[in-house]
Amino acid sequence: MGIDFGKARIGIALSDETKFLASPHSTYHRKGEDTDIEYLATLIREQKVDKIVCGLPMNMQGEEQEIAHSTREFMNKLSGKVGIEISFVDERLSSVMAEDMLKEHERDWRKRKEKLDAVAASIILQDYLDRY
Repeated sequence: MGIDFGKARIGIALSDETKFLASPHSTYHRKGEDTDIEYLATLIREQKVDKIVCGLPMNMQGEEQEIAHSTREFMNKLSGKVGIEISFVDERLSSVMAEDMLKEHERDWRKRKEKLDAVAASIILQDYLDRY
């Protein structure tokens, strides 16, 4: 499972069974930390996820951005609940790449915005799958 973590939304992507291809799954609109963790834990169980790859916000100098601490904290709580390993990867430019991809297929910016986080999560996950 790939995750693009944000303050308002969480982009979710899943890979195929062979762990070769990542696809956008959904964009979850956050409701509160406990509810968010429970939602993701249920999805993880339903989809039989065995690893989570989470994008870590970095600036262009390669340093963690302010939200990186919140990202790590949330993901560690999720990991504790589901007992699954989490890998953090540099997510620089994943949202820019996702926006560029969506512009090719969707003119309406509102529709693009709704899909953006899930597509960014799939880019994060695909990058991980290609490297490992």
